[in-house]
Amino acid sequence: MELSDYLRILRQRGWVVLVMAVLTAVAAFGFSKMQTEIYESNLKLLVHPARNDYGQSQASRELLGSFEQRLNSSYYAADVINILQLDMTPQQLLGDFTVSSDRLTLVLQLAVENTDPDLANDIARSWGDLLIQWQDQENEKNRQEDRITIERQDEPRASLVQPKTTINTAAGGVFGVILGLIAIFILEWIESGVVRRSEDIERYLDIPVIGSIPTDS
Repeated sequence: MELSDYLRILRQRGWVVLVMAVLTAVAAFGFSKMQTEIYESNLKLLVHPARNDYGQSQASRELLGSFEQRLNSSYYAADVINILQLDMTPQQLLGDFTVSSDRLTLVLQLAVENTDPDLANDIARSWGDLLIQWQDQENEKNRQEDRITIERQDEPRASLVQPKTTINTAAGGVFGVILGLIAIFILEWIESGVVRRSEDIERYLDIPVIGSIPTDS
């Protein structure tokens, strides 16, 4: 096929691509709006050694794994439930909670998902405060120069993580364009044996057209 053929097809059937793109984008937008909104609250805890020497810094890094395990405990989840008077089990709450650590920056990051952004923030804050309080108690047993403190870097902040309406709508539109192009290809293939123009005769029979019978206007 020549370029003129592709341009002709786009002129004649371009509306198919447009309609499919609009329909799938609208469908994706509607589906996104039907989904339950999920918010994620993130809280960063800074781990501070009292001394900046290698030994104390290394000890702090070694403790990060222990802190992660303690935060992932069902006991901590139960304490958070009691503090905030939540109607759920520790295992259910743990399913919405994740924690990770960065050994380079000595940072613990807590993430909590919930349909209520304010509640997600409260859960993250309470969870982090439990570890801070526990470490403060541990520090009472150590000399001042051997202590490792934990503090919040900032207040927890919740952001919408689901649904991603804009991304879903754009993806739906792209998918519609692909479907439209496939539909055009199928239509052209079905009609490929139909001769409508002199160019079709020349292409199929490989002979020039020297004349045509005019149609009544």
